[in-house]
Parts: sequence; structure tokens; C-alpha cells
Amino acid sequence: MSKKRTKYTSAFKTKLVLELLQNESTIVQIASKHNILPQNLQNWKKTFLANAEIAMEPSKAVKEYKDV
Repeated sequence: MSKKRTKYTSAFKTKLVLELLQNESTIVQIASKHNILPQNLQNWKKTFLANAEIAMEPSKAVKEYKDV
């Protein structure tokens, strides 16, 4: 029988990435503490850092979205 895929909220993902960026724990420690795969956390961090610019200039992101 297959296992149902878990969906995590953006708030949960952000909380874990910020915890990781504080450098108090390793990826493996945080992942095991929250019962997720380290690869998931690594992917979330990559996405978070790639889109961090949007948080500093949200009007630019809205403009680009409307232009598409």
C-alpha cells in the first residue's frame, strides 16, 4: 500500500529554513527533529534564497507578475 504524500505549509517551510540559516543546528539535525528528509530542507533553503529578493522589493514582483 502506498504512503500518502505529505504537504507542508509555506509557514512551516520558512520556519525550518530560518532555523537552518541561524547556523545553530545542521540540516540533518533539523530534519530529524521535524521528521522530514534532509533533501527537502535543502531544496526549501535553495528556493528561499533564490526568492529572497522578492521580500525586499515586493512591488517589483507584482509588476513582473502583471506584465506576464
